[in-house]
Amino acid sequence: MYAVIRTGGKQYRVAKGDRLKIEKLVGDVGGKVTFDALLVGGEGEAKVGSPTVGGAAVEGEIVAQAKHKKVVNFRKKKEGWTKKRGHRQPFTEVLITAVRA
Repeated sequence: MYAVIRTGGKQYRVAKGDRLKIEKLVGDVGGKVTFDALLVGGEGEAKVGSPTVGGAAVEGEIVAQAKHKKVVNFRKKKEGWTKKRGHRQPFTEVLITAVRA
């Protein structure tokens, strides 16, 4: 069984046992999170919600709170002018524990 969830302005197709890195969520490592399901499918027909499927939920456990690798923005002009900036986007790694229809 699989589901489509929405978090952090993006949609993800998930199944039990999947690990995914999503936009940072508030919570501690080992904490539980619940997502509303936009679509639930598996063997047979898929149930599509408007906007969510009633009674369907995806449960997960927070595995890590970390930051991605640094992204470097480097600009240089002919006259010798340079500008270097870096950014590390925070993320939450979630282990999907259950998909409930």
